[in-house]
Amino acid sequence: MIKISNLNKVYDNGYEALKSINLDIKDGALVTLLGPSGCGKSTILNIIAGILDPSAGDISFDGDSIIGKHPKDRDIGMVFQNYALYPHMSVLENIIFPLTVGEKKIKKDEAIKIAQKYMDLTYIGDIKDKKPSQISGGQQQRVAIARALIQNPKTLLLDEPLSNLDARLRLSIREEIRNIVKEVGVTTIFVTHDQEEALSISDYIALMDEGVIQQYDIPQNLYLEPANLFVAKFIGNPIINIYELENANPMLRTKDFSIGLDELLSTRFKDDLKDKSYLLGIRPEHFILDDNGRIKVEVSSIEMIGRYMILHFDLNNQASRMVVDSKLAIKPGDLINIDLNYEAIYLFDQDGKRVY
Repeated sequence: MIKISNLNKVYDNGYEALKSINLDIKDGALVTLLGPSGCGKSTILNIIAGILDPSAGDISFDGDSIIGKHPKDRDIGMVFQNYALYPHMSVLENIIFPLTVGEKKIKKDEAIKIAQKYMDLTYIGDIKDKKPSQISGGQQQRVAIARALIQNPKTLLLDEPLSNLDARLRLSIREEIRNIVKEVGVTTIFVTHDQEEALSISDYIALMDEGVIQQYDIPQNLYLEPANLFVAKFIGNPIINIYELENANPMLRTKDFSIGLDELLSTRFKDDLKDKSYLLGIRPEHFILDDNGRIKVEVSSIEMIGRYMILHFDLNNQASRMVVDSKLAIKPGDLINIDLNYEAIYLFDQDGKRVY
């Protein structure tokens, strides 16, 4: 178990990168630190790795604090964004290097035997004699993972390891990463700004913004049950539609449509609606195409995305998106009637707190 308690990081210039971070990571879990640039995710990883010192707080592995310990004594393996392979060494030499230096070094022959297991696991046995410059980016990434795993670390840290790969390769490699770390059973912390990567490989995601964890949950819940407006807007592609609502009890009104409070599910309310205005969140797939729908819009353009298409239209004087089946005979300029799935919409107050 990794336990992060009240972790703060303030730099000399006064910038507060982390603000009282609390996080529990179970043994064997693959946890992603997700968020925009500057949110603090890499700062957490670097403090765990011993590259940075915290300003306050603690990190413990199985109840033992690692703060103040030398990085080599923390029982971690790390894969950097640029892989950090030694260009003059072969793939095999790069992998066994951690076992052939330091106080716990072992004989080269023994290290090679251990390396074979991890080369088989990462499918790089056939390139073991090549130099990093002679192999692809995806192969270099596998070498870096094998080198980290050969130390049999308690924790594996991955710092945006896919950012240098093309889109198709990223898709296949991220599946391999999950399979590898799950087969080994190592607790893994993965840093990325890419929500698709996080949603596809994680057991849990800590979504961060401005040094604060906005939500720590399973991937499904970040999408279906966002804790606040930031989470709802960050997770989901196409992005969620957001509209201003006036609270005119017993109605919630916008310029182009109204929602009766009696149409909403009482079980989904998290707070009473006491304010004068709220923000309505509707994911593009939660508009309903309905000939009897109360909202009429004109389709301005269409994006084809394989099995579905995105309809673009204006609603409440703002660009909006709706996802429908690509087989439907809809074209730009068509007038369509739509409605809302009231079981799947969200209401937020002006501070971004979710109330429904």
